[in-house]
Amino acid sequence: MKRFGVLLLGLSLLGAAGCGDDTAPSNLPIVMTATLLPSNEVPAIASPENTGHGAVQITFNVTRDGTGAITGGTADFHFQLAGYPSSTTIVAAHIHPGAAGVNGGVIINTGIVAASPVTPTDGVMSFSVANVAVSAALLQNIVNNPAAFYFNVHSPLNPGGVSRGQLNRTQ
Repeated sequence: MKRFGVLLLGLSLLGAAGCGDDTAPSNLPIVMTATLLPSNEVPAIASPENTGHGAVQITFNVTRDGTGAITGGTADFHFQLAGYPSSTTIVAAHIHPGAAGVNGGVIINTGIVAASPVTPTDGVMSFSVANVAVSAALLQNIVNNPAAFYFNVHSPLNPGGVSRGQLNRTQ
């Protein structure tokens, strides 16, 4: 009888857990972060731009259909860099496909260009941009496997990338 009571209690808890409105699709933002380091670049960055570090936060604002499938969205980017030589400027910043140690082509561009670089102020470089359009399929791929994508920033001295980090979902 005691076993039946434990089984009944377990089934009741399981049933109660399923009674919530978990079937409604969530349009809450999905947040990714990455620690940006010159040593993560392929190949690793040499002096003088190998001293810096930074971080990026990417917020994906997704829309979903009634089944929960992503149907579209945008990305908001914010990054900060410090510890680089005062002459370092950032002339590009992107998301690329590629696991750690693997380079890939640009798939989401932040809009930074050489004609309008990000420059240091008091030793810190900071940049924010909102509402960058992202396709539903690409959003879904990133959400499914964030570590298969990286964010990096590019400088004139290191046009292939000066600081890089693999994406990690935090929300």
